[in-house]
Amino acid sequence: MKKTLLSLLFSLSAFAGEINIAVAANVSYAIDELKAVFAKQHPDTKVRVTLGSSGKLTAQIKNGAPFGLFMAANMKFPASLYADGIATTKPLVYAQGALAYLSAKPMDFSKGIALVADKSVSKIAIANPKTAPYGTAAVEAMQKGGVYDAVKSKFVFAESISQTVTYALTAADVGFIAKSSLYSPKMAQYKENVNWTSVNPALYTPIKQGIVLLKHAGESAEYKAFYDFMLSDEAKTILRNYGYIVE
Repeated sequence: MKKTLLSLLFSLSAFAGEINIAVAANVSYAIDELKAVFAKQHPDTKVRVTLGSSGKLTAQIKNGAPFGLFMAANMKFPASLYADGIATTKPLVYAQGALAYLSAKPMDFSKGIALVADKSVSKIAIANPKTAPYGTAAVEAMQKGGVYDAVKSKFVFAESISQTVTYALTAADVGFIAKSSLYSPKMAQYKENVNWTSVNPALYTPIKQGIVLLKHAGESAEYKAFYDFMLSDEAKTILRNYGYIVE
């Protein structure tokens, strides 16, 4: 009964020119600009966005949440939806993300990954690696950098990569964040090589972010339009401006 009601509500909203999309938290900094450019091309379509960790959004989708499109932070979660027949398109890469260190106070980033093992660092913010791909990448970077065992007791876990930014600036000495967050106007006060720097990309597997259409989209031309837009040159330009790597 609950799933039937969700489907009915979704159908009504889709008919009204509204689409519901699930978006990985790291894209929260770029999504408003993406929506604004899409709206110029499709003024009659309202885009409703739900942000969260890719793992939690995947669980919601598998439990019948009425999303017609999913922009994940990796390829694994959308691939699992495709394997289950919930996604109707094979996952395609719409952007490649990058990790960065962030601290509210000046740090000696010349130390590289060894910085987090420093005695001056007592708490390290990372996204929950069970549900957030950027958290998984952070763990991998520390393992490859040979510091994981020495620092794992310092971890402060956030539920998403966007929450990790808050924790890095308030509840921890340093945090592993999505580099895209640093391109938000709100982050302008934090300076490169003073408050933040990129994590050596050789330390973690490239963060390829995948997009899929979901069964709830049905034959909706509006969902297909947003899907095509996210793979367009216009969207790629915006994503590149937020620090993503796009082909």
